[in-house]
Amino acid sequence: MKLFNTLTRSLETFEPLDPGGRQVGMYCCGPTVYDYAHIGNWRTFVFADLLRRYLEFRGYTVRHVMNITDVEDKIIRRVQETGLPLREYTVRYETAFFEDFETLRCRRPHHTPRATEHIPEIIELIRRLMDRGIAYQAPDGSVYFSIEKYVAAGGQYGQLARVRLDQLRVGERVRSDEYAKETPVDFALWKARTAEDGDVYWPSPWGEGRPGWHIECSAMSMKWLGPSFDLHLGGEDLIFPHHEDEIAQSEGAGLQQPGRRFVKYWVHGAFLLVEGRKMSKSLGNFFTLRDLLARGFAGREVRYVLLSGHYRETLNFTLEGLQAARGALGRLDECLARLRELAESHTGTASSLSGAEAPVPDLLGPFETAMDEDLNISAAWAAVFEWVRELNRRMAAGTLTPAGAAAALQQWARVDDVLAVGEHSEETAPPEVLQWVEERQAARKARDFARADALRERIRSAGWLVEDTPKGPRLKRLPRTA
Repeated sequence: MKLFNTLTRSLETFEPLDPGGRQVGMYCCGPTVYDYAHIGNWRTFVFADLLRRYLEFRGYTVRHVMNITDVEDKIIRRVQETGLPLREYTVRYETAFFEDFETLRCRRPHHTPRATEHIPEIIELIRRLMDRGIAYQAPDGSVYFSIEKYVAAGGQYGQLARVRLDQLRVGERVRSDEYAKETPVDFALWKARTAEDGDVYWPSPWGEGRPGWHIECSAMSMKWLGPSFDLHLGGEDLIFPHHEDEIAQSEGAGLQQPGRRFVKYWVHGAFLLVEGRKMSKSLGNFFTLRDLLARGFAGREVRYVLLSGHYRETLNFTLEGLQAARGALGRLDECLARLRELAESHTGTASSLSGAEAPVPDLLGPFETAMDEDLNISAAWAAVFEWVRELNRRMAAGTLTPAGAAAALQQWARVDDVLAVGEHSEETAPPEVLQWVEERQAARKARDFARADALRERIRSAGWLVEDTPKGPRLKRLPRTA
């Protein structure tokens, strides 16, 4: 299995730090819970879920950590605007985030540490940097990380983002969490309390204040995964300064064993455009997941689109793409339904694999080959739909046995454990629609086709499609118009 490592700018064979080669530590920068996550955020989280699922598919045991940033500049501004206590404000958006997380079928991380619950670890890490002469306290009481002193002590700054030291304006300080990428200077580890902070502060050896954004991730990742771990994920917008600063302060603390880095593999997902442009509320192309659900799309359709392109390539997210995803998943669902009917036709259960040695198209081999090459999801989807076409051809020709259908379903279950698009969940039709279906069946038996057609249209107008199958009528929910 190969992954592109941002640190080395190369495709590398994945080899965990674990001496046994099976345990994997994975950290993904999580949400800042000041508002609902938008679709650009979700691309990163779905990509992280894909990588975790594929590692588990390959037999690794993954320890997945994703932080919750519940204190930083934007949050404090919102707290002051609303007058709510910090936790009361952030819990609303944290809860919404994990609801959306489940809607997109992402596996819950094993640990989701909140910054506000790790103040002692943050303070201890800052204290260590102070003791090593790499951090200093400014006259206003804030504590800053010194890039100049870090480099003088043998540290390398700029290796992740390819920033040269002579480009830095050494001696300048930036206190805000939201400073521009082109302003790489000493960054705040601890921010002295100001009137604008209100009640959001903690005691520390340097006075009352709160942590800077970068130090939060270093303290939490090393708390839960140790001073060195395998994978650090995030969007490419976090490469600089956030991840660059994480490396500096984590390795500057000197907690790693000789010869080990803070993180072995840095993996970053590319930006997402919406309708070909950068997402902006003023352009009308800014979407949260909830906006898309309100338009009638399902979580699995959004997930499919977010996984439709390689994670390192810019993805153009469109409403037309969501409609296309609905069609593609519909073809997949139809094939799986036919496979299930065939598998159950003689055994009574799809789980019986009697005679499963019957030849079926191979899905697992092409899928694994594609995903092993830096998660080549486009090639993986191509393998899935080639498999669907071949199975449909064999079922139409009557050459696929029930045992073969059961074996094909077992292959799909393995692959869908990674893709997590599954079959749509069955939705129960309202009682009146079920009654119209029964009346239509009676009309067809009586050869009253005019009434049967009228009832079909009534069912359709209620948002349902009735299909006639050898086992009787089947209802399908029609998609709402986007």
